[in-house]
Amino acid sequence: MGQTFAMKVLGRAAGREVREGEIVFVEPDLVLSHDNSAAIIDKFEAAFPGGSVRFPDRLAIVLDHVIPADTSRDAAMHASIRSFVKRQNIRLFYDLGTGICHQVIPEKGLCPPGSLILGSDSHTCTYGAFNCFATGIDRTEAAGLWITGRTWLKVPQTLSFNIEGGLRRRVSAKDAILRIIADLGADGANYKAVEFHGPGVSSLRISERMTMTNMGVEMGAKIAVFPADGQTRSFFRDREASCTLAVWSDHDAPFAASFDYDLESMVPMVARPHAVDSAIPVKDLEPTRIDQVLLGTCTNGRLDDFRAAAEILRGARVAPSVRLIAAPASREVYVQAMKAGYMQEIVEAGAVVIPPGCGPCLGAHQGALAPGEKCLSTANRNFRGRMGEKDSSIYLCSPETAAASAIAGEIVDPREV
Repeated sequence: MGQTFAMKVLGRAAGREVREGEIVFVEPDLVLSHDNSAAIIDKFEAAFPGGSVRFPDRLAIVLDHVIPADTSRDAAMHASIRSFVKRQNIRLFYDLGTGICHQVIPEKGLCPPGSLILGSDSHTCTYGAFNCFATGIDRTEAAGLWITGRTWLKVPQTLSFNIEGGLRRRVSAKDAILRIIADLGADGANYKAVEFHGPGVSSLRISERMTMTNMGVEMGAKIAVFPADGQTRSFFRDREASCTLAVWSDHDAPFAASFDYDLESMVPMVARPHAVDSAIPVKDLEPTRIDQVLLGTCTNGRLDDFRAAAEILRGARVAPSVRLIAAPASREVYVQAMKAGYMQEIVEAGAVVIPPGCGPCLGAHQGALAPGEKCLSTANRNFRGRMGEKDSSIYLCSPETAAASAIAGEIVDPREV
């Protein structure tokens, strides 16, 4: 029997052939952290006083969660990280304004196909869009990796998703992944590797693949991954990164289960409060007025997402009762969207643009909700209190649905605008 993608990448990292369910010790190619580096530093220095990071060139730190600093406490936390970075000679450090880590790492060419990447953020699975074994770890494990350069992983079983067709007008990859999560449930892929196969893969742009892998963790997946193809190679060619380690599952690899989806049959979806797997077609949602729309984040804050929103917002106005917040995923995206005119069209429609970062997505700052308010968001989570207020409600959707709904003042199907 052949090997799955996960078996191949973990086998390479372990230096031998591995089996599903086996515990293997590995040295990741990259270890990622963000503002939570301050907490990791505390653990590192408590366990290893005066010590040096084992592989400083394999450590990337991106400040993105609370930027610019919201309080003096946050500013002190950032200052401690900058001091540590300088002391430890960590060259892969990206300060405020560079962007959200899950956008910055690909932009810098730091997630070439076949890589093993571990990050102290649950949405590290995003890099599976680039054929990486990428998954989240906790802060204690990150501190251990800083000290030893090694950790253990269990080789996951694999679920195969065969994708056919292509998405229709104003239906997006966000709608597709919300549909899949609704079908499988929030725990339907627990500690499984999710692989996307089939002819429909080639119809999905890199940005769309990133949206789908970003939300792999929302169905419990350890990783979510696409094969490397011409689009992947083109992306890294522009960033002078190698694709020579790209791998994919063998035709006779052992899959725990297989699922078939036709992209052409997808429709705009919305996930209702307070669970991602509560998604239903927008057309089936009862009339729902909204107070705020968040367009962006690491799930849908890329150039293609702002293009899709701008096409709907062009020449229109956001409803007076709605606050539209645009959150580009990185400085690079922000500049591109300005040069293309998309950001101008979005702002002229009534949006407020905030710095590239996580801010409102996790309720850190900027765009917090009041009790009883409803927010329609292109982010990846709608848990109770996620945006800073436990008595608010968050609905998840695509950029197209977000833009159309911002105009309407209520959640609407973007195909009807």
